[in-house]
Amino acid sequence: MATMPYVNAQAVFYQQYEQARRDEVVGILLALFMGSFGLHHFYLRRTGLGILYCCFFWTGFPAILGFIECFFMPGRVREFNAIQAAGIAAALGIAIPAYAPPVNVTVNVPAAGSAAAPNYPPAPPYAPVNAAPDTLVACSKCQKANPVGAKFCSGCGNAL
Repeated sequence: MATMPYVNAQAVFYQQYEQARRDEVVGILLALFMGSFGLHHFYLRRTGLGILYCCFFWTGFPAILGFIECFFMPGRVREFNAIQAAGIAAALGIAIPAYAPPVNVTVNVPAAGSAAAPNYPPAPPYAPVNAAPDTLVACSKCQKANPVGAKFCSGCGNAL
């Protein structure tokens, strides 16, 4: 039964992700008000640091660190959520579902042969002849950066 694919793996992903994800605001509030006890570390399943904060809460030093860490909590919560999403997707055998529409969308661009389309000169070659050794070359098809001596693109396999 474990080898059978899910009917809708994306729905299962979202269901499991909603149970595992953490909220940024809760993390900030825990770090700000209960940071001296390390509750924000327990919230992100960092039990070692949470126990360390609990051991030294009477010194006041964890309270200062908790106040400072409340500014870093949104990034830590996003990182935790990304790790959880990657783990759930890997367990289900799917790619992480996209949350936003694609960015590179061309809207209201005239066709290449129409009168409204501008006639730009052809682009220069992407690899200059005397390029520095640390310079990267962009693929003309997918725009992925590649080393100068590469013959093929590492992203799409197109000849450079």
